[in-house]
Amino acid sequence: MASTPIQTWSTPMKHVTSYGRILLSATLLLGLAAVASAQDRDDHACSLSRVAGEWGYSETATVYLPSGPVAYASVGSYTIDDDGSLLGARTASMGGKIVTATIKGTAKVDSNCTGTLSLGFYDDSGKQIGAAVKFVVYVDNAREARAIVTFVPGPDGTSVPVVLTTDAKRLFSAKQHRDQE
Repeated sequence: MASTPIQTWSTPMKHVTSYGRILLSATLLLGLAAVASAQDRDDHACSLSRVAGEWGYSETATVYLPSGPVAYASVGSYTIDDDGSLLGARTASMGGKIVTATIKGTAKVDSNCTGTLSLGFYDDSGKQIGAAVKFVVYVDNAREARAIVTFVPGPDGTSVPVVLTTDAKRLFSAKQHRDQE
């Protein structure tokens, strides 16, 4: 009987080992890419600490009073703290009458860079002279914000019809804000 040579698997095993290394390397690279991508997304998520700092703003509006529509505009600045507290000041013109006010309120921010500002406006004696709730979106890596008023309570608690938009910009970069603390 003729003997048949014993087949060795050395050559095929080298290919299997090479394929295994390639597969393992590819899996590791894809895993690292996924982690980097997730970290990149996390770096771009919004939070109170990300939008905390000093802001300047301007806004324009039409307020619909029982006597008819009235033009409104204001400029001011405010600071949002890491806990969502908001404090600022504004000068407004309502139908040509100039009114100054202190702004006190709270900011809420969602990870998708939208949120709300709940605001109270106070005269020099500390008496509340107005309030508003704004829907806000932070843009340009949270260096700017756009907002629209969603609620202005009237004397009876019902919403006063108003069309008001706000444009806000950071007065200092987030890094400068943290360095000042």
